[in-house]
Amino acid sequence: MRWLELKIPPLLVVIGFGLAMYGASWLFPHTSFAMPGQPFVSWIFEALGGVTIVSGVLAFRSMKTTVDPRSPEKASSVVKIGIYRLTRNPMYLGMLLLLAAWAFYLANFIAILLLAGFVLYMTQFQIKPEERILSEKFGAEYEEFLSEVRRWI
Repeated sequence: MRWLELKIPPLLVVIGFGLAMYGASWLFPHTSFAMPGQPFVSWIFEALGGVTIVSGVLAFRSMKTTVDPRSPEKASSVVKIGIYRLTRNPMYLGMLLLLAAWAFYLANFIAILLLAGFVLYMTQFQIKPEERILSEKFGAEYEEFLSEVRRWI
């Protein structure tokens, strides 16, 4: 399944999972639930997701390296500042938080379960290939980063 590696832009993956979550809530309404404070919880996840993504992009920009997830070989440096001290993949984590906001907005158990599918897909077909390429390009510096900072959170 390596042919899927780095092929689908992460934004399209998010859109696909978001549509699947909506479809699940529509097709399986009996798996929906009532949740006190649902709009507030959804908004908090949305805000956290947005801030996380923007923090990652700003860190990349400040180091003058590419934010194109389809071409990790174009990276000019290992980014270890800002939010990258907490997570190796803040942009993907932010996308997960946005999907979590959507899942809580939909208030559907299947939509929530699909979050695990997003994590599995992104880890296998986006993150691991990126890590392999960046390890080859930056060697010990990147390996040290891998050992110091967690993949997601």
